[in-house]
Amino acid sequence: MTVAVETGLWQLDPTATTVGLRHRTFWGLVAVKGTFTGVGGSGEVRADGSAAGTVTLDAASLDTKNAKRDAHLRSADFLDTDHHPEITFAVRGADRLDGDEVRVAGQLTVRGVSRPQSFTARLTGVSAEALTLEAEFGVDRAEFGMGWNQLGMMRGLTTVTAVLRFTRTPA
Repeated sequence: MTVAVETGLWQLDPTATTVGLRHRTFWGLVAVKGTFTGVGGSGEVRADGSAAGTVTLDAASLDTKNAKRDAHLRSADFLDTDHHPEITFAVRGADRLDGDEVRVAGQLTVRGVSRPQSFTARLTGVSAEALTLEAEFGVDRAEFGMGWNQLGMMRGLTTVTAVLRFTRTPA
């Protein structure tokens, strides 16, 4: 993709955006999948082509299609949504690489704990009025105070997947 991204302000379109996660549990035999239904964010593309912004998730909106599991994920064992209602990713820099790749660096905050996070995203759609980024990256939940692991059932990283659709903010 060789289309340039327009400079200016961009708003996340929650109706065309999905942020999900998956984690292998039961000693790697089952993948638990969930989607955050409450998403928001905005960003700015600067004149030099770099970008910055924020994506915010309503932590209590995580839906795994299992009410009992969702309640446990919202509890103090995991997301602790009563005390930390939002998960945020503050983009400190996003720079276009070759082709459709974008290197994204920022700060992920979960349960009030912030850690640097970097990954490569892909521009899958760009026009003067909208752009779509797709990304997948791993997160170590223990780094954010989510160490609950009954009988050692949960191992490895949690995979976060995102399709983020931004629309240009009118000037």
